[in-house]
This record gives sequence, structure tokens and C-alpha cells, in this order.
Amino acid sequence: MPTTASAQQSSSMLNVSLPSGVSSANLGKRDKQTIAVQAMLDRTRHSPGVIDGLMGGNTRRAIQAYRQANGLGSSGAIDQQLIQSLVENAGQQVFQQYTITSDDVNGPFTNIPSSFEQKAELNRLSYTSPRELLAEKFHMDQDFLTALNPGVDFSNAGATINVIAKGDGQIPGNVARIEIRKSENAVVALSSGGQVLASFPATIGSSEFPSPDGTMTVEAVAPEPKYYFSPEGRDWGPNEKLTIAAGPNNPVGGTWIDLSKEGYGIHGSPDPQLIGKTSSHGCVRLTNWDAEALAEAVESGVTVAFT
Repeated sequence: MPTTASAQQSSSMLNVSLPSGVSSANLGKRDKQTIAVQAMLDRTRHSPGVIDGLMGGNTRRAIQAYRQANGLGSSGAIDQQLIQSLVENAGQQVFQQYTITSDDVNGPFTNIPSSFEQKAELNRLSYTSPRELLAEKFHMDQDFLTALNPGVDFSNAGATINVIAKGDGQIPGNVARIEIRKSENAVVALSSGGQVLASFPATIGSSEFPSPDGTMTVEAVAPEPKYYFSPEGRDWGPNEKLTIAAGPNNPVGGTWIDLSKEGYGIHGSPDPQLIGKTSSHGCVRLTNWDAEALAEAVESGVTVAFT
């Protein structure tokens, strides 16, 4: 049975036990309390995005969303009240062990070129390595995964590694409304009664290519989407129509939620660590795992409001 490592409450809020063989020196600038909070937030469906052990804007946004949803005020701070609530709702487990399988290492893996023209020549935009696949499977930053597993060869099927005790990827209840909150760089899923079911960090347009205003609806969901590029009406990208194959490193990631305004959608990303930190060409980007969780919880006709 896999062993686990958890956090315990104390007067200093959390005491986090690292996995065997991992020291604080391995973590570098990463903070054990932040790691624990990110893991618990992920399990409550208030996603911090990539779990990396570093306090940043996406984690603060997730804390604030969780606090508001649970009647704890609007602060983005970590305090004893937050910790107690997270432990009650998500449990104290922080780390778990995982045995690498043959499916994790057999690939195929692909070196992803930078240009659209070169990407269009590939049959699939797969993961680049077992390390990238495993990091995304457990909602983790690749460098953090390496730090938790010093000296481990991630291409070795049968090896046991330390990973985050992540959420199950399921949104509780039926999503009746999605709010794209531009000022918060957030996507929020709500029930028909207005209850917040989940929240996610998002990249939402840019000053040059802003996302639309107003209300739309979900038209369809496409797992494993291809990416179709047309130069018509664009002053960026190649000067020809291109079709880029599906895969997690496709420009729209592993999931596309099609919206009723042509050309707009909510989708995944090949660069989860950049969510909420860069710009997009008008669409709404999530991490691949957050986009998949949202897609599994929505149906055609769900309201999508840009606010």
C-alpha cells in the first residue's frame, strides 16, 4: 500500500512532513505550508493551477475564492481559520507515492517545434517526456516533481515516485453558469442556485486581443481537439491555413469547450505554468486538467458570462 505524507495542525498552523529521502534543501525556495495549501485547494476544486510550492497570484486567487465560497471573508491570506477549513473539507494529506507504469513511459513522446508550420507536420502533439506526462497527471510543476524525486529516472517503469495528493478532477453538482471574470483572471463554475462549485485561474485575452463582453452559451465540448489556423482577419501567425493535430501540446491543449460566438472557446494549454501570467488571442485558457474537469461538468446550453 503506498505511503503518504500529511500536514498536521499546530499553533504555527501547519507542520508538513516531507516524503522519506526529501529534505528542505531539495525544495529550494518552495514553502512546505504553501505546498500543503495548494494540494488541499486542488482537492476542493478551487484550483491554484500548477502546484509548485511557490506563493503567487494564482494561489492567492484560489485562496480568496475558497474563502469567499466558504464564508471566510475575501482575504487572500493563509491563517488558522483557512487551514482548519481546508483540513475539514479536504483532509490533511499532502503527498502520496505513485508507481510509474509502462503506459507512462511508452510514449510516443515528441519534441515540439516552435512554428505553426512545423507543428502542422506532426501526427500528434504528444507530451515531450515521461516527466512532463507525470507532472501534468498530478497537477505539478515539472521542476517541483524533480525536486521531490532526487536522482529518479522518470522513464523507468516500476519506479516509485513522490507526487502531490491531488484532487479527483470532478466538479460536484451540475454546472448551470460559467463566469469569466476578467479582472480576476478566473473562471468560476456555478450551480443553478448560484453556489460556487469550482474556480480556476485563467488567461483571458489581452489588451491587443481582448475577450468579448456579454453572455454566450456552451455549444459543444471537444476532447482531443485539432487546432485550425486561418490567416484571414489576423495580423499574426503564418500566411496559410493550417491544421495542427491533437495532443496535450496542441496550441489549445487537450480540451476545447466551444462557445456560441464563432471562434471563441474555453480550452487547455501546452504551457500550464503560464496560465494567468501571459496573454491570449481572445479565448480563455486553463490548465489541461482544469479544462478537462470543466468540460466533463458542462452541457450544451450552459450560460457563459464574460464579466
